[in-house]
Amino acid sequence: MSEEKLNIAGNGIPLAERIRPKSLDEYVGQEHLVGKGAILRNMIDTGNISSFILWGPPGVGKTTLAYIISKQLNRPFFSLSAVSSGVKEVREVIAKAKDKNFFSRQTPILFIDEIHRFSKSQQDALLGAVEDGTIILIGATTENPSFEVISPLLSRCQVYVLKELTAENLDTLLTRALEKDEYLKTLNIKVKEKEALFRYSGGDARKLLNILEIITSTYEASSAVSSLTRESAKSDKKSGKSSSDHVHALVIDNELVTNRLQENMAMYDKNGEQHYDIISAFIKSMRGSDPNAAVYWIARMLKGGEDPLFIARRMVILAAEDIGLANPNALLLAQSTFAAVQQIGLPEGRIPLTECAIYLATSQKSNSVITAIDGATAYVEQTGDLSVPLHLRNAPTKLMKELGYSDGYKYAHEYAGNFADLEFLPEEMSGTKIYDPGENKKEDEIRQRIRRLWPKYKY
Repeated sequence: MSEEKLNIAGNGIPLAERIRPKSLDEYVGQEHLVGKGAILRNMIDTGNISSFILWGPPGVGKTTLAYIISKQLNRPFFSLSAVSSGVKEVREVIAKAKDKNFFSRQTPILFIDEIHRFSKSQQDALLGAVEDGTIILIGATTENPSFEVISPLLSRCQVYVLKELTAENLDTLLTRALEKDEYLKTLNIKVKEKEALFRYSGGDARKLLNILEIITSTYEASSAVSSLTRESAKSDKKSGKSSSDHVHALVIDNELVTNRLQENMAMYDKNGEQHYDIISAFIKSMRGSDPNAAVYWIARMLKGGEDPLFIARRMVILAAEDIGLANPNALLLAQSTFAAVQQIGLPEGRIPLTECAIYLATSQKSNSVITAIDGATAYVEQTGDLSVPLHLRNAPTKLMKELGYSDGYKYAHEYAGNFADLEFLPEEMSGTKIYDPGENKKEDEIRQRIRRLWPKYKY
């Protein structure tokens, strides 16, 4: 590879970023939103922009559209990723936006990528700034905002749905990449067939451009550009020949695309959006009791180079959150699986991972544990720091005993059945039922025992 090519290809900027559109005229797809006369186009043309959320699959131009809008309206622009930002970062950006508002009449835009990953408290932190016009919010999400965005915030934002890119859209992007990208223009590329390129892309522009990068990077490293070819290129200026006369063309066809993707599973981006999509599919498959799907998603992750301990950790969480007391052995097996994978690593570690995934998927399900702790947390937030009943307090000093600490406490093991009828909640919460057993064999037994011991809870 020539020094010039090295400088272009080795700058570390992905192809998708190098050819990112900078105006609506360059933007590909979503004509129903940004085509002539469409709602977003009119909003941008008039400058009367309000907060909105872009909902659509990965790689269809949500982030790009947000950047284009900020540029065309010449607004101050702030960007946060819900994956790496918390309430602190949100408040810092809002403070900066207020400063910008003080010096400018143009309301700043705050773009939040993957807004569906923001917690309720993070979304609450945004609400005031959206309401009082400190910021114009543009959110991007791959999940239904009706389920993932809090109602007060959603009611203040219009939702625009983006569609998968068509084959025609992808063809436009492919042509643009080959004709406009400074690095790809230096290669001798001929596209013979496009069907596999578009099929593997699945309507996702980022995938299409990633595939193109994978193919061209292996081409440059192959014998197609030998050291002899590079040496002969040095004489091009003297002979008047084009250096491409010496370089075999890279012919892209369906077979080449399929083979390259089988060799390089980098299409599974461990740090990107697909990473979260696939682990989400894996968890939901086990929660939904489908062992076949669970094993498939494990294979996808492992083939893509995912950390097996990340998979094991998520199974420990699922065992407690989604199976819980319906089958307490699930948590024990998940913990053992984590230890086993940590000890033996891959490739053998895939066996206990798969065994555990199948076990979890086929187990009885119950979310009573997380419902209980969430309910208890809600009570704490509502009632504040209620006093601990005196009979439950320790009395290590004489003064504490005189004040009645520990008075009336009953030591359960001194009573029949190792049970003593005593109030263990603050007085204001007496009789409050927090744990509600799930509908399964194990928790049916728990329910019957609680009914017998604690009739006041009305199970």
